Amino acid sequence: MSSNNIPLRPGRRPGKSETRTQILESARRAFSQNGFARTTVRAIATEAQVDPALIHHYFGSKEQLFTAAIALPLDPKKVLAPVHSSTSDQLGTSLLTAVLGVWESEHQAAILAAFRSAISGEGTRLIQSFLLNIVLRDIIPRVDSPAGTGIIRAELVASQIAGLLVTRYILELEPLKSLSVDALVPLVAPNLQRYLTGELPI
Repeated sequence: MSSNNIPLRPGRRPGKSETRTQILESARRAFSQNGFARTTVRAIATEAQVDPALIHHYFGSKEQLFTAAIALPLDPKKVLAPVHSSTSDQLGTSLLTAVLGVWESEHQAAILAAFRSAISGEGTRLIQSFLLNIVLRDIIPRVDSPAGTGIIRAELVASQIAGLLVTRYILELEPLKSLSVDALVPLVAPNLQRYLTGELPI
């Protein structure tokens, strides 16, 4: 079925603000229920009863729509650029530095609010999708040795990062909360690096 045949809601044509909100609400439901990888732009458009072209008009790409759906005030691609350009033996350090750099930036309040909201109820699926399909997606094939271990390596890293963010920024455990990023990265990054490129007993 062509995008032109997608039925629109009857009545007054929705305004730009209403249409954008409508798309975001449908996207949140779809990403929460199905995860990032199994959610398509067309499915979101059908749920929102809009032309798929409107999603690209308002949000650009599926990744940008996902970022908007979880209310992140930044572009993950720009944040992760140093990670993707780093060597394999520096992935743990570059990834943790990038993540903590964002949380320690002027965007901290907005990111914290989005994170708190996402870890409640069905929003946990959004966090899972964000970590595996946005933050770690391009890293998985780089660390897939032996073949088939890339995903478990990524999930181990995700567990470490998520746990660190919760204990440092949500629970605010001391002295972890007060450690500088420069002090924290050397403590945690070696664990991430071991998960990414070290030998796994599986």
